[in-house]
Amino acid sequence: MALISIEDLAGLDDEQLDDDITDNPEPMDEEEEERLYAHWQSVASTHQVSVPTEMRGPIQEMTRQNQQQERVPFTTVSEHTKLGEVVYEERVYPAGKWACVTREEKLYEQSISMAFMKLMRYICKENSAGRYLGMTVPVLSEIRMLEDGSFSKEILTVYYLPAEFQDNPPEPADPDIRIVQRESLRVVTMVFFGTTTEETITRQISQLWELLGSTDSLRRDLYMVAVYQNPGVSYRKNEIWFIRRDP
Repeated sequence: MALISIEDLAGLDDEQLDDDITDNPEPMDEEEEERLYAHWQSVASTHQVSVPTEMRGPIQEMTRQNQQQERVPFTTVSEHTKLGEVVYEERVYPAGKWACVTREEKLYEQSISMAFMKLMRYICKENSAGRYLGMTVPVLSEIRMLEDGSFSKEILTVYYLPAEFQDNPPEPADPDIRIVQRESLRVVTMVFFGTTTEETITRQISQLWELLGSTDSLRRDLYMVAVYQNPGVSYRKNEIWFIRRDP
């Protein structure tokens, strides 16, 4: 059974649902809990995924904490604009500690769903600190390309530890989650909005290559998808990242 990911929630009514709950810091009553859980299940069913009942607690916790997010630190190297709008930019992300999990399911969407749900439970108290750790954005998924041009279904999804925990990260309760010190990363990024399916990501990769032209300085075997928006946002912000060979 696969699980819903942060990218899989959509619809204007979803945004209103999220606003209704996050505006109220008090614990949810039973009706609110059922409405929120039914919302996740309804959207999940359209992507051949299902939300298990043990995710109720993490869903409620993350929904309540929705407005509190920390950006993964980076330095902008350059911006490329057209008619005053940034089309793509280059950034450097410093080395740091990330919580990482790898999943391989039948579909790309299922792989990222399984991985994110594991990370979500780690963030929401299933850790040695026994507390909500805080959400950092973006959450990243690494996509490896196969020889036939399709995605590998084995997806690595990573969550940057908040600044408070960079020196002493809480240990995950789930043995599938690893805390890893990842090296600095130099990427070319382009924003896109909406869902992140294999089809939409393939289209974004093609569009960015058209803008950049032929170059050997960027990897073609590995890309990253960065997800920024919370589960209730219908038209969410994402980025496709191309990785420099020599950061």
